[in-house]
Amino acid sequence: MTSTAASAAATDKWSAQLRAHGRRVTKQRLAVLDAVDHSPHAGADEVAAIVRTTLPDISLQSVYVVLTDLTETGMLRRIEPPHSPARYETRVDDNHHHAMCTGCGHIEDVDCAVGHAPCLTPSNTHGMTIQIADVLYQGLCADCAAKPDTAGKTS
Repeated sequence: MTSTAASAAATDKWSAQLRAHGRRVTKQRLAVLDAVDHSPHAGADEVAAIVRTTLPDISLQSVYVVLTDLTETGMLRRIEPPHSPARYETRVDDNHHHAMCTGCGHIEDVDCAVGHAPCLTPSNTHGMTIQIADVLYQGLCADCAAKPDTAGKTS
């Protein structure tokens, strides 16, 4: 599939999902979805910078509004790592976790160890029906671990 065909297929997919969620298909929504899809775990500032390559006049506030709306519809997942701005991803249809480098902040997806939600069972649910366990593994990526100034650093 050519890059143009892949882009058209992605636009068709996002357009269908937006309509299924009762949302209008707008160039802003499509641009934000495309940016997050191609840069998973990006923060709002990074998403805005990517979107501005095709929509130079979009404001950061508009990007935040679209990110919030798409998160509320379930088309995006908002990740809130400690000591870091919120990040966003389009991988929403499965139960997975994240590994975050405490040196550079890079985040990778980690598939669920058990495979179904929730993949961890609490010792006491306090009367709640647990639907998902959100786990964030923290450590150093290979690049940061190789640097003398971050070797051994864990936070």
